[in-house]
Amino acid sequence: MESNHPVPWFPAWGLMLAEPIENVFAVVSVFNEWRPSNRWLLVAFEVVASELHLWTTWYSLRRSEESASMVAKTPDAEFLRKISGTHQISRAFERAGLKEGDESAWIVSLPDFEIGEDFGGFSIPRDTYNDLNEEAERLIEHLGGSLLPKRPIPSEDGLRRLGSNTNGEVSNLEMEFLFLSHMALSEF
Repeated sequence: MESNHPVPWFPAWGLMLAEPIENVFAVVSVFNEWRPSNRWLLVAFEVVASELHLWTTWYSLRRSEESASMVAKTPDAEFLRKISGTHQISRAFERAGLKEGDESAWIVSLPDFEIGEDFGGFSIPRDTYNDLNEEAERLIEHLGGSLLPKRPIPSEDGLRRLGSNTNGEVSNLEMEFLFLSHMALSEF
């Protein structure tokens, strides 16, 4: 990514699994065994639309953590809840968690740096992705997968998986707005 891009890469790595998931519990168990903390999670590949989508969801998570207003008990489950646009934890796992047949996913790390009180006064450290890359590669190896050399882009498949849809042709920018709007529904 260019150094002048307004939003740095979120610490998320595309994971291509060796074969489609047959047993979600087995994949998640391996991941949970090797992840450094509950600030690392697996997210369905299609439901992540962009760097802005990830950072906005993360910021909402951090606000909930700092105000002790999380619905879920852990940051990984709360992030899934928020990105899914729901208040229900079980629905969040249905929408944004792994499913049988999935061939790819995102490995996501949720930074825990402070966001401060002032609106717009927060600056994202540009090396967040690079600083966590070695740990992500280790997780990919334990899962028997490979790194997908892609960054998130919005898709109609992702909107459908989240329980939303488009009415006709929309641009990527409009689709990204739909993902962000859907994420905001998690607070209602």
